[in-house]
Amino acid sequence: MKRYVGTVTRGIRTPIVKMGDNLVDIVYDSVTKAVESEDIQMQEKDVVCVTESLLARSQGNYATTDQIAKDVAAKFPNEIGVIFPILSRNRFSTILRGIAKSGRKLHILLAYPSDEVGNHLMDEKLLYGKKINPYTDILEENQYREAFGQEVRHTFTGIDYVTLYKEIAPNCEIHFSNDPKTILNYTKDILVCSIHTRELVKQQLKDNGAEIVFGLDDILTESIDGSGFNPEYGLLGSNMAGEEKVKLFPRHGQEFVTELQKKLNDYSKTNIEVMVYGDGAFKDPVGKIWELADPVVSPAYTSGLEGTPNELKMKYIADTELENMSKEEMEEAILSRINKKDQDLTGRDETLGTTPRRLTDLLGSLADLTSGSGDKGTPVVYVQGYFDNYASN
Repeated sequence: MKRYVGTVTRGIRTPIVKMGDNLVDIVYDSVTKAVESEDIQMQEKDVVCVTESLLARSQGNYATTDQIAKDVAAKFPNEIGVIFPILSRNRFSTILRGIAKSGRKLHILLAYPSDEVGNHLMDEKLLYGKKINPYTDILEENQYREAFGQEVRHTFTGIDYVTLYKEIAPNCEIHFSNDPKTILNYTKDILVCSIHTRELVKQQLKDNGAEIVFGLDDILTESIDGSGFNPEYGLLGSNMAGEEKVKLFPRHGQEFVTELQKKLNDYSKTNIEVMVYGDGAFKDPVGKIWELADPVVSPAYTSGLEGTPNELKMKYIADTELENMSKEEMEEAILSRINKKDQDLTGRDETLGTTPRRLTDLLGSLADLTSGSGDKGTPVVYVQGYFDNYASN
């Protein structure tokens, strides 16, 4: 019988997860109850995606602003250059509160017209009209206000982030530049707050005379006064858990996905893949943010999710090689091409237009869009048919 449905994605509701809960059992119970209640047949290479916040919460991986302040103060004895933070209440405001509690004077360097994940400080079209070159020009706060106004609100959040950051850290000066070396005009001790550019920025600063250089990934890499921590990512990937507390990116993700996979495989009598996911990677066409404020989309996943898709572009083949065939001949030829395709199609014309991204990034983005970030109550996502193709029965 011909199949008429391809990939199916379902949000799975779970109980509220608290610190100390056995998350493997909770996710296992939630998934098995869902498939039984909906009469879903589990299939080879189905994927169970679990949001990173569930794992971090079950681990109690939290830290207070006082604990952040203690680690920052230990690493920075004098003034601190806080460079390229993202414009976010959820992601950075509580971290900034902790940095400010260190008691150090802060020089905050903001990229413009947007941060690295697309949050805009101003409409970039205004730069042209005001003859401001973001590649070369350094702006001080008074120049920024003179050019763009005393109130510049974000399209969706309605927040003026310059005002917000000044309220959180009254002991700061804010500067605007896209050249990381600009911060060296104010201090030689730098805390790099960018996410995906952090290693390059650190190296540029070290090569140009910075004396102390750490990143957010170097803060809370070990417990401070009983805090949570992340040895690989530090404060990167953390979220606000209140004005004085953040939830960190989870630890021990590989152990979690391996244990959960074993339980699901035993139940389903087939091979189920499992991954932990955070922010997806996709760009909003209006707000312009491309979402990925976590250091990676998936910090842990089972081995079957390694790699990238190996797909033919059906539309390309249909429009070129098969355009003079009848519909029946075309379908037969397409099925034959799919069934006989090589294991590595990298660089072939017949792949033109396919998405050259890692499977975990694609699946994590799909899961993030499915689960949402509000009150859907579906922090686990069950994906079926992702590895099928047009020739699958």
